[in-house]
Amino acid sequence: MSRVPWRTVVRDALFIVVGSALFAVGVDCFEIPYGLAAGGVTGLATVFSAIAESVGFTLPVGLQTIVMNALLMALVVRSGDKGYIARTVAGIIACGVLTDALVPVLPVLGGENDLLLCALWGGVITGIGLGLVFRTGGNTGGTDIVAQVLSGRTGIPVGVAVIIVDGVIIAFSATVFSIEQALYAAVAMFISGKVIDAVVDGPRSARAAYIISEKHAEIANEILYTLNRGCTELQARGVWSGKERPVLLCVLGRSEVMRLKQIVTVCDPEAIVIISEVHEAFGEGFHQITG
Repeated sequence: MSRVPWRTVVRDALFIVVGSALFAVGVDCFEIPYGLAAGGVTGLATVFSAIAESVGFTLPVGLQTIVMNALLMALVVRSGDKGYIARTVAGIIACGVLTDALVPVLPVLGGENDLLLCALWGGVITGIGLGLVFRTGGNTGGTDIVAQVLSGRTGIPVGVAVIIVDGVIIAFSATVFSIEQALYAAVAMFISGKVIDAVVDGPRSARAAYIISEKHAEIANEILYTLNRGCTELQARGVWSGKERPVLLCVLGRSEVMRLKQIVTVCDPEAIVIISEVHEAFGEGFHQITG
């Protein structure tokens, strides 16, 4: 395997540090002070920290996440991907250290009477931070690892396993804080997940159009020379009729979808057109792919 360019290493390191700092701002300013245990290892650590504080003992959240993730990393090391392991370890340490280190210097924002505001901003900021870390191809450990193991042993989808694990943590937090705080924590977790997807997938969403028509050659010509977009012809066969017919595939920007519909309507109103969302498109006519 070829060596990773040093610029990529520097960029990934910067993303991990900045992302971890933003994550720390989100949890320290909006979530931990108000008992919003928004799932994950950090949410579990928030609950344990509150329990320890109730008996007069200080248990830093960041330190707990490092220790918990160190135990979970034994499950990841077996993957054999050294680059992934290195970035994940860096993300775990950076998030844990910065979560504790920034507590004395960060203000506590929001308020106990405005938990919705805390959940919204906590979810947005932590989502941006984690999204930056995930863009490097690494991770911050946590319940994702537990969910993968649960999925492998039970056969349930990983996404469902993540919801189950995080749901258990949020339900557990309700026994220490309150049901209201647990519900707002669920809101923060949902928003964080959506923001992570937006950061990782990028805002450059496009559309993929599949066109089935007897006049495929005419439509392809219009796409190429009127819409100025590339077009690929896929060979397909109708199951019912058994007839061979090509399917046109075209990836285009959101603003060009209506023009494509107009072209197809003029060429063949009976054509079958399927348009799906594409989070990112790279190559000729789009952005250059980067590592």
